[in-house]
Amino acid sequence: MINWIRNAVVKWLQHKKPLPITPLSDFERICREAKSGDVILIEGRSRVSDVIKLITQSCWSHAALYIGRLDALEDPELRELLGEHYAGPGDKQLIIESELGLGTVVRPLTVYEKEHLRICRPRGLGFSDGQKVIAYAIGKVGTAYNVRQIFDLARFFFPWFIMPRRWRSSLFSTRPGESTQTVCSTMIAEAFGHIQFPILPLVKRIEGDRVQLFRRNPKLCVPSDFDYSPYFDIIKYPFLDFHHYAEQRLLPWRGPASLSKEERDLYLTGLVQADPLYDDTQ
Repeated sequence: MINWIRNAVVKWLQHKKPLPITPLSDFERICREAKSGDVILIEGRSRVSDVIKLITQSCWSHAALYIGRLDALEDPELRELLGEHYAGPGDKQLIIESELGLGTVVRPLTVYEKEHLRICRPRGLGFSDGQKVIAYAIGKVGTAYNVRQIFDLARFFFPWFIMPRRWRSSLFSTRPGESTQTVCSTMIAEAFGHIQFPILPLVKRIEGDRVQLFRRNPKLCVPSDFDYSPYFDIIKYPFLDFHHYAEQRLLPWRGPASLSKEERDLYLTGLVQADPLYDDTQ
């Protein structure tokens, strides 16, 4: 009975909205730019993604570690280890991710071809350390997703005031080792922590100009942390680059396309009327 309820909750949380006809990101350029050790942020479309967006106040609900092509891995031991978990073509660009209903898996980057993506690149990460990050992540492939997290996330759909305190989620409590074990970015944070690479550390001044960093509990890491981190460079390629319209201001806003009923609640039609006091085009 418990397994049936668990599977039903997982299936409900996994339900996704349809893919957009035109994505926000230029996937081809992202594929060309991605390097081993990059963190790929994804704006998810599932119900569990909506929960993560709400509680983290960010559009990024999922993170994956980019490891590159199997054939391009220079370390033969890493190639062999990865080959135990991936049987596809060696020229596919691969990621490792922990996802609800799947656990920690290796998949082609193309599974997110139509999604809104962003690259977070660890600044100054050397080749040797990058290989250690990838090796750690490969070692986690096959790890199951923590079932407790499913129920913690589901509880966010219910108003706080109607739930007894003992039922309330402890998903993002500050106590390490409890119900935050499989937040989707935890595995990636642990991989970077394995080489002492900071994400959002605590900085303590100890004496004079000396400082000490404290690594944040990786079980409390969320996807947006990589976006906010000063130790990661942000690389993004929009599907439509407004640089091409510099001489024809706001031309992309024009056209005969119409909005659906749901879209009309979120977006505006036509051009915004400029305030003559601030309009620099006159």
